[in-house]
Amino acid sequence: MDELIEFRALVASIKADRQAQKEKESRDSWTKYVSLSMIFLAVLAAVASQKGGGFSSTVMKQLNEATFNQAAASDQWSLYQAKSIKQSLVEGQLDILGGEGAAQARLAELESKAKRYDFEKKEVMKDASALEEKRDAARKIAEHASNLGGKMSLASTLFQVAIAMGGVCLIVKKRWLWWMSLALGVLAALQMARVLMMP
Repeated sequence: MDELIEFRALVASIKADRQAQKEKESRDSWTKYVSLSMIFLAVLAAVASQKGGGFSSTVMKQLNEATFNQAAASDQWSLYQAKSIKQSLVEGQLDILGGEGAAQARLAELESKAKRYDFEKKEVMKDASALEEKRDAARKIAEHASNLGGKMSLASTLFQVAIAMGGVCLIVKKRWLWWMSLALGVLAALQMARVLMMP
């Protein structure tokens, strides 16, 4: 008979434990939504980080392009200076020969060279200016991409803080932390959308 009483007490204890477990699961069922929201926020954080990395790559590419164009423009300006020096030398020879009554053929040849150097200088100046315009355009694109990258970085940071708050929420079982996490996640998503919509 004692065994039957012990058995009934054991069964009652097991039923009570099961009931307590069901009540606990019912009370904490919201935590699975916290976990799902953290996964969603983590995916958005990864997208924001990827886009931010893309902006950084654009900055580097455009700065390299600007540096290349600056070097090429400097080369063109050096060529321009060389043409100017040659033109000055030829014009000096014209002045000297013109005063000494030199042969007309030599004068015509020197005048032709002077005109050619003048034409070549104009072409070199045009090329150098075009390269400088490309340099300036590349710098402008790099600056814009850097600005967007900084703004996307803010979105990534907000996502990471939201995820961390969600993790703490799961540990301490405080719903208000989850709501704060979701609010930060929404702010981060809005920031990311704002950056992606910028031209």
